[in-house]
Amino acid sequence: MLTITAFGEVGVFNMAKAICYRRKGIVLRRLLLFLAAGAAVFALGCGDLSAGVHGHEVNPAVDAAAVSARVHQILAAGNLEGMRWPNFTAYGPQLQRVYEASGFMPVWLEGTQPTKQALALIGKFDDSQKKGLIPQDYDGGRWEARLEGLRRAPTADRVAQFDVALTVSAMRYLSDLQHGRVKPAGLKFGIDIRQTQYGLADFLMNKVEHAPDLSATLVEVEPPYDGYRRTEAALDHYLSLAAKGDGPPVPEVKKMVAPGDAYDGTAQLTKRLELLGDLPASAVNDATPGRYSGPLVEGVEHFQGRHGLAADGKLGQQTIRDLNVPLETRVRQLEDALERWRWLPPSFPQPPVVVNIPEFELRAVGPNHNVALRSRVVVGKAMRTETPVFAADMRYIVFRPYWNVPTSILRNEIIPSILKNPNYIAANNFEVTDLSGKVVTSGHVSEAVLAGLRAGKLAVRQKPGPKNALGLIKFLFPNEHSVYLHSTPATQLFSLSRRDFSHGCIRVEKPAELAVWLLRDQTADQKQPWTLERVKAAMESGPDNCQINLAVPVPVLILYVTAVVEEDGSVHFFNDIYGHDKKLGAELAKGRPYPNAPVQR
Repeated sequence: MLTITAFGEVGVFNMAKAICYRRKGIVLRRLLLFLAAGAAVFALGCGDLSAGVHGHEVNPAVDAAAVSARVHQILAAGNLEGMRWPNFTAYGPQLQRVYEASGFMPVWLEGTQPTKQALALIGKFDDSQKKGLIPQDYDGGRWEARLEGLRRAPTADRVAQFDVALTVSAMRYLSDLQHGRVKPAGLKFGIDIRQTQYGLADFLMNKVEHAPDLSATLVEVEPPYDGYRRTEAALDHYLSLAAKGDGPPVPEVKKMVAPGDAYDGTAQLTKRLELLGDLPASAVNDATPGRYSGPLVEGVEHFQGRHGLAADGKLGQQTIRDLNVPLETRVRQLEDALERWRWLPPSFPQPPVVVNIPEFELRAVGPNHNVALRSRVVVGKAMRTETPVFAADMRYIVFRPYWNVPTSILRNEIIPSILKNPNYIAANNFEVTDLSGKVVTSGHVSEAVLAGLRAGKLAVRQKPGPKNALGLIKFLFPNEHSVYLHSTPATQLFSLSRRDFSHGCIRVEKPAELAVWLLRDQTADQKQPWTLERVKAAMESGPDNCQINLAVPVPVLILYVTAVVEEDGSVHFFNDIYGHDKKLGAELAKGRPYPNAPVQR
């Protein structure tokens, strides 16, 4: 007769102790499943030992006390060989909470076989690339062998290792979905990841462990934005495209190909545009073979519009270069976009203003996350005066502002200009002031004044007016970078497709419209609403340096995303002008534990 070893004296003690825990009913049920497994084997006697509880194979040597001891041992080590990333010390306190609540018994097993939630989690791990994540981070590709080991020959060690590995992977997956894998501060982005109201252990125990619908449960930890969901759908589509291959490249050109010109690459161009969805398969190309015309031109214009290029329909080197970008690169851009979506807070106190640097675009977001206003912008020069990535609250608007020249511009541009022309200050509507703002001169600059400027004892500002570098309005959200939004007299720059020309501040093409949107719930001094006409009047003929405080601060996000999915579902890609995608890729390539990973709670 077989000896039942599912419980020894230590096992009985552990069972009694486990009942004292908050979740004692669940713990007792699991322990009894181990007991039932042993009893089933006892009842079978010398008969067929392959059958057991729920039809699973049962090994009577799986001792509950041994499983508990092994779980203790793994947790104490903070390391589990056999995992892709064996070190899990970052999750130590959360794991301890989970297994204290379970009496250090398996969380994801009934008897020795996985719960439906365990299998659902494993499916999520294997499918995690569709979330912009890496399946191997959650032991993707290793679970089938573990499941097979439990099915054929369950042991205390296998049971404990499977369960802890699944809990660790689940915590990693939840954390990555909720906050991303890298803190933005680690990339010198001034965006603070605010932890949500629940911690990993509580969410895992209270929501995931017994979830009737795991997909619906996991939505709670993901960004609640339509743009995030659209990006996720676009990633799924581009993963499918990439799996089919890029196809033949579009032949390069030495000089611009205009509509109607001869071009030997029309066949390859047609295939690429059809692949990317810029040329419907039903479109009839009535052009002469080898000639660039008809629907092909329309397809190129559509492609150019999605890639931050001038949509002129001309086939230049940059357009063909972008056409030939590997689909895997587009996949990575969408993955990076999802990572950055996860850096955002789950909600805003007020609808925000969002500037996306590589897109050169501003969006004012409405109450329902819809885009209420769009405007082209000019941002800081790449490699020289890059606009920083950060978040702050807009607090006031200034009509007809002074431009207080930053120290760097004063030293590098203004003083050299004065040396060439002592009347430079007067000619450009500047004035020299002391540090209290008192005007020293608005005309000729003497040697003494020049010395004061060099010593930092004097400053330069530009008088309000249409020629002021800030234009006729600026939008202030106090920050350590001294960056703000403003209008500009150099409006011709907005017609360019690439618009990185500023010293770091952000020039807005539609400043009056933005002011109307920001002041929509306020009234002017005459108790009249801030209409577009009233805003333009304040800009053009109102008092100088007139400050209007916002009744409620408005969040401003200066972001950096090179893949954007619009409300109509169209996918737009932009160049990595500051190299931030490259830096993020380098951080993620280091593997777990990711440098500058979010703090776990």
